[in-house]
Amino acid sequence: MIIQRVVLNSRPGKNGVPVAENFRLEQSTIADTVQAGQVRVKTLYLSVDPYMRCRMNEDTGSDYLQPWQLSEVADGGGVGVVQESKHDNFAEGDFVTSFTWPWQTVAILDGSLLQKLVPQLVNGRLSYFLGAAGITGLTALLGVREKGHVAVGANQTMVVSGAAGACGSLAGQIGRLEGCSRVVGIAGTDEKCSILVQEMGFDAAINYKKGNVAEQLRELCPGGVDVYFDNVGGDISDTVISQMNQNSHIILCGQISQYNKDVPYPPPLPPDIEKIRKERNITRERFLVLNYMDKHEASILQLCQWIQEGKLKVRETMVEGLANIGAAFQSMMSGGNIGKQIVSVSK
Repeated sequence: MIIQRVVLNSRPGKNGVPVAENFRLEQSTIADTVQAGQVRVKTLYLSVDPYMRCRMNEDTGSDYLQPWQLSEVADGGGVGVVQESKHDNFAEGDFVTSFTWPWQTVAILDGSLLQKLVPQLVNGRLSYFLGAAGITGLTALLGVREKGHVAVGANQTMVVSGAAGACGSLAGQIGRLEGCSRVVGIAGTDEKCSILVQEMGFDAAINYKKGNVAEQLRELCPGGVDVYFDNVGGDISDTVISQMNQNSHIILCGQISQYNKDVPYPPPLPPDIEKIRKERNITRERFLVLNYMDKHEASILQLCQWIQEGKLKVRETMVEGLANIGAAFQSMMSGGNIGKQIVSVSK
């Protein structure tokens, strides 16, 4: 069977900025027959995520992420529909997902790597299983619960950097749902800041490209910061940390400002900021959602319930066509999208 797939065409270099041309669309073939235990799936949606930048390097710098190989098909989160099954758990027409979905139009996959989806849980919006009702939502919810130490009635203020991104936009809303009394986002355009306040229920949002972030933060968080959901690292995070309270908590989700730099993860803080962190007993622990597999099922059901009740607002940036996945990746890494970046492969 003839298919289309996207392979890694070139590496941007450890300190380079990824571009669409790092990926290549090509024609390929897959077997016509499905073996025992396998499932043939048609790809519907693919997820494009910041962590994938590490996979473009020869060494990901991580013990749980494998690098993509040159001229080999890329992979990540995906959703599709079963066309043919020789696995007991799946039948034709089932909707399924996997963390290791190849970037191709049709694939034959090991059934043990797939999870069956229930479209009704997300009101039929299957792409949500790659974002708000998937690994992104899990990262936001479990990050807040496991590392944020949010308590109802504690009058806590949460700040979220990268707040208009896939994870940040959910984390701020979840912080409020879990009990924070004030939620402030940091984003890079006035449009993003407006969406955070008017659609996502943030109390305020700071455009870090305008004015003095430290001054705006002091004005919007007069009682200091108790919980910081850190999606970006770098200068913005140093500014937030300097205004954090005694015994406060950093949820170390991502460090997108550092992804194009050859530094360890999580990157060390500058000495003056590290001194503040230690003096104020601010926790800053590496957070890996994969370490909480036992909590995934209940957490997904909670996220789906909030989505159905309209308590968790979801934004997606949808790009049509497998051929445009490289451009979608470049746009996401440059901060051009709002919410989750999804590529629609076929209807």
